[in-house]
Amino acid sequence: MTALREPGCELCDLTLPAVWAGEKFSVIVVDDASYPGFCRVIWHDHVREMSDLSADDRFLINDAVFQVETAVREVMQPLKVNVASLGNVVPHLHWHIIPRYADDAHFPAPVWAQAVRATEPAILAARRALHDQLGAAIARRFS
Repeated sequence: MTALREPGCELCDLTLPAVWAGEKFSVIVVDDASYPGFCRVIWHDHVREMSDLSADDRFLINDAVFQVETAVREVMQPLKVNVASLGNVVPHLHWHIIPRYADDAHFPAPVWAQAVRATEPAILAARRALHDQLGAAIARRFS
């Protein structure tokens, strides 16, 4: 089955390697220097809203988000996890799963707010070093 695509949609055209890819969605670990462990669950078909999905598909993507959140908590050991589906800039159904720490640049505000501090480079490096472990933990949850 070919995924429904929207010309010019950056998520339809995404070529980043996924840590897990299935028939209906993929999971990527975002290369974000300030937020190591930031993941996205991206629906393959170009739909804008959860209500565009069937009940079974809504359950499938929700469960996927929870599985990724669990892997993020296990590996990254954050203080909090933010889960968001905005789509205001890229109106293609996707979820952000973001590990948060009291020392991150924006805490307690959303990661898209104005930064209030700089996280120590050594702390960010230690969190980035968990990238492969996180990818493996996510893949295990979908195997």
